[in-house]
Amino acid sequence: MSRTIPRTYWVAGTAVLLALLFAAAATVAAAGGGPAAPAAAAPRTPGLHSADAGFARDMAVHHQQAVEMSFIVRDRTQDEAVRTLAYDIANTQANQRGMLLGWLDLWGLPKVVAGEAPMSWMGASGGHGGHAGHGPAKPGALMPGMATKEELEQLGAASGRDAEVLFLQLMTDHHQGGVAMAQGCAQQCVTPVERDLAQGMVDAQRSELTLMADMLRQRGATPRG
Repeated sequence: MSRTIPRTYWVAGTAVLLALLFAAAATVAAAGGGPAAPAAAAPRTPGLHSADAGFARDMAVHHQQAVEMSFIVRDRTQDEAVRTLAYDIANTQANQRGMLLGWLDLWGLPKVVAGEAPMSWMGASGGHGGHAGHGPAKPGALMPGMATKEELEQLGAASGRDAEVLFLQLMTDHHQGGVAMAQGCAQQCVTPVERDLAQGMVDAQRSELTLMADMLRQRGATPRG
């Protein structure tokens, strides 16, 4: 059975391009290198505890673990389909993480806020305890969908089919948590380009969830949840 992976990243890629254009334009304006815009048209800088800033901080952490898991499995299997998927996830989410952290710098906001609970920005949409339909974080995980330290160690110790199945299961959980978080930003964030990026994450990761379910079936396994 073919394990060819379709490319599903054009939506997220468009959002990343928009983010780059936004960041460049905002940087020029901040430096006084472009024409002055009317005061009424000036974008509002998100606050410290806004959904925009909270999403950027939390999703940067969430993405970092996806990149880490992708690099782990790349060295634990020779299966081309899994290695290609891992590469695509690592590349896409590393780029998106750079956008999120870049926005925080642009807004003059910290990347870590002492005492701020993960997911608190989601409020009624999920918060730390609900995460918009994906349930609370499991013991030992920072946010819903994220793997624990023990699970990462298991992935690093596995090889071949065992590593492939565990990676696909862990990444399925990870994407489900990420989709719920991105939906929260798409609904609550006020920065248009960040909402666009969040919606791109939802669309791309849902497509990857379907792909990973098929890849698990090819290996005689199923998602854990």
